[in-house]
Amino acid sequence: MLQYQIGITLLPGIGDVIGKKLIAYCGGVEAVFKQKKGALEKVPNVGPKLVDSILSQNVLKRAEEEIAFIEKHNVLPLFYLDKKYPARLKNCADGPLMLYFLGTADLNVPKIVSIVGTRSATDYGKVMCDKIIEGLTPYDVLVVSGLAYGIDTNSHRAALENKLKTVAVLGHGLDKIYPYANKSLAQKMVDHGGLLTDYLSKTNPDRENFPKRNRIIAGISDATIVIEAGKKGGALITAEIANSYNRDVFSVPGRIGDTFSEGCNFLIKTNKAALVQSAGDVAYIMGWELPGAAKKSRQHELFVVLTEDEEKVVKVLRENDLPGIDKIIQETGLPTSKVAAALLNLEFQGLLRALPGKIYKLDF
Repeated sequence: MLQYQIGITLLPGIGDVIGKKLIAYCGGVEAVFKQKKGALEKVPNVGPKLVDSILSQNVLKRAEEEIAFIEKHNVLPLFYLDKKYPARLKNCADGPLMLYFLGTADLNVPKIVSIVGTRSATDYGKVMCDKIIEGLTPYDVLVVSGLAYGIDTNSHRAALENKLKTVAVLGHGLDKIYPYANKSLAQKMVDHGGLLTDYLSKTNPDRENFPKRNRIIAGISDATIVIEAGKKGGALITAEIANSYNRDVFSVPGRIGDTFSEGCNFLIKTNKAALVQSAGDVAYIMGWELPGAAKKSRQHELFVVLTEDEEKVVKVLRENDLPGIDKIIQETGLPTSKVAAALLNLEFQGLLRALPGKIYKLDF
């Protein structure tokens, strides 16, 4: 099965979106390669060249080579339908069909934060990065970044110093580390987090790969924090993608006129990011509570009369850990409109909290 899962990502002209549609149309990834020509030609957005490529099966040989690399280096392949695949990325239409992970971190922990910024970090940016990560330590977050120079590197190091797990999303295969100067840092991260990519081995760190990998950084996390960024660059691209995924975005402000604060100040000015000065600001907006913190008493819950639909929703919330709206709809058997109405009413009554990524948590 893995051979077909890797193989479909190698088909020319197939991206993550069309690939998922093709799998759904054919009834499975293996079925894609076993379809007859006539059936493939009827699939929307699949042209003659792609049909010929599928029928030739040439990509499966390269897939076999990748499987050998995976087995040799204990890489964990993650197909988008696998249980261990990052659930947050499943909610992104362009989430990768395949991911390759080398490490120990759970990519589905309750709290994940991405931290991005300029490669030319100033002392101010490094200090703020250290301060925010230190403040996030009690919340046991997983810190994600891109292993680039500057803020990325500082984020990974600060996370390790504070005994937080940290994951780097790479713009190349797992057979190399870029920049090479971060090789020892990357090795430490394998034992205390990991390295993640959607690129096969032997893929070079070409410039065009990095903007594409930013969708993973944005999509795998609950929130993205931008610490120092110019008017243009990868950090702002990641923030834009995070906004398109309905994720929370935070930005550390800087002095007017500072080159590497222009991007951060722009995000705040245009309401594309919330101003953040400390980890407490992030925790407050995200609704995170410290472990062991006493929950607020909600006496009024004793007098609340729930409708039948609301009772069904509450039952699902009690039986599942932070379910998304799709899970609630599936478990309750209610139409989307009724689930949305019940969730809204429960939130108005202070009985639940809507969290980033369209997941929900009972608040009593």
